[in-house]
Amino acid sequence: MGMDSLIGGTIWDEYSQKVTDLMNNPQNMGEITEEQAKEMGAKLIVADFGTESCGDAVRLYWAVDPKTDMILESKFKSFGCGTAIASSDTMAELCKGKTVDEAVKITNIDVEKAMRDTPDVPAVPPQKMHCSVMAYDVIKKAAAQYKGVDMESFEEEIIVCECARVSLSTLREVIRLNDLTTVEEITDYTKAGAFCKSCIRPGGHEEKDIYLVDLLEEYEKEKMASAADASASGAGLDFAQMTIVQKLKAVDKVIDDNIRQMLIMDGGDMEILDIKENGANFDIYIRYLGACSGCASSSTGTLFAIENILKEKLDENIRVLPI
Repeated sequence: MGMDSLIGGTIWDEYSQKVTDLMNNPQNMGEITEEQAKEMGAKLIVADFGTESCGDAVRLYWAVDPKTDMILESKFKSFGCGTAIASSDTMAELCKGKTVDEAVKITNIDVEKAMRDTPDVPAVPPQKMHCSVMAYDVIKKAAAQYKGVDMESFEEEIIVCECARVSLSTLREVIRLNDLTTVEEITDYTKAGAFCKSCIRPGGHEEKDIYLVDLLEEYEKEKMASAADASASGAGLDFAQMTIVQKLKAVDKVIDDNIRQMLIMDGGDMEILDIKENGANFDIYIRYLGACSGCASSSTGTLFAIENILKEKLDENIRVLPI
């Protein structure tokens, strides 16, 4: 017995009227036979998909025009709860009149939205959102069978939240760009974790390879590593407060970012030999390499440019001394 048949009381209010109607009176339930497909001049596709976690399964029938790849007829058989029946019926309806390539673009969100009575009110309770995911997956399987490819070829990215179809790369980018630290924040930004909640942490309705809590932990470790690197390099410190090693790293970074490429283009280079405090000044001793070592401007224009950039980026009291 499916979960829907056990639900009573006010929880029925969480289902749209369209869903309850389709549970009891699906419009596309049935099968397409080889004979019927031939009469339409179509190729028959029969695809099965099921989920072990809830025992639901769906069989999708397509009659596809091989000349245009158009889905002329679409029917289904569903083995499971009422929500699976309603989702599968809606999915079959959405496939009609589309090409196979267009049908693959139908998402579980499209199926769920098509079952809504009003645009802003979900058609099913969050814990039943996975039923429309099953409908989405059987479309991929049917398309793969028609095209003679693996169904995974239609999935270009790793999907973490199946309900909202949010990919791993999207979640990582959103977490980093917005410095997110909680699952609730991720859900607010992406809708991941808003429905069946299986993607939040282990122990949910569906087992996942990676969870939202894993991504938060990953990001926290990255921030800690970044903070450690910044501390080691002296980032955030005044030049005068840095250790000698931090000063050398800071100077080398400014040279790499602003000077070195220009020197290399002219056939030269430079290296930092030492940094010494001389009263209020920081004397940075450098050695020119390659063509720079014999260039007349190395002791005038080039030296002036190097010193000015280091003063601007690090400290006004820096002096650059070539050896």
